[in-house]
Amino acid sequence: MTTADLAGADLRGLLLSRIRDVPDYPVPGVTFKDITPLLADPAAFGALTGALAELCVRHRADKVVGLEARGFILAAPAAARAGLGFVPVRKAGKLPGVTHRQAYELEYGTAEIEVLGDAFVPGERVLVIDDVLATGGTAEASLELIRRAGAEVAGLAVLMELGFLGGRARLAPALDGAPLEALVAV
Repeated sequence: MTTADLAGADLRGLLLSRIRDVPDYPVPGVTFKDITPLLADPAAFGALTGALAELCVRHRADKVVGLEARGFILAAPAAARAGLGFVPVRKAGKLPGVTHRQAYELEYGTAEIEVLGDAFVPGERVLVIDDVLATGGTAEASLELIRRAGAEVAGLAVLMELGFLGGRARLAPALDGAPLEALVAV
């Protein structure tokens, strides 16, 4: 089954059928959305990778950023399939050499992410890919990093958007008109 064989509703249905709910993980009251069954299914993972690669092409990306850690799993094969380079955005202190670093707020404190200082050529269009859009803090920080490194934001693509957490509204100013694409919204 290729991505071209799947209409939007069929793709969403396939993806949702392979995402498992894990109640009370990592803490009581939280339902974790586990994508490992999707990754283990070659047809579903192939369809997901194809859909993300199509977004890379549609938004005229020159490079693809994946956010640590599950974003790497989705972004790297999508970039390869689209014929583009892949750039990891990592937790602070994990990359060698000169980096750009960005702090962001968490519900329980702050964190930092970074990208290599020479990851982008000025003016390159960069599509950010991640697994889940929740509150949007990490994604927002990545958009700032990309711009600070001299590149343009082509957009943000996620497998799943948890709409009830308000990440889309938070990201609207940081996206500055760039598209936000969620393959599945819950």
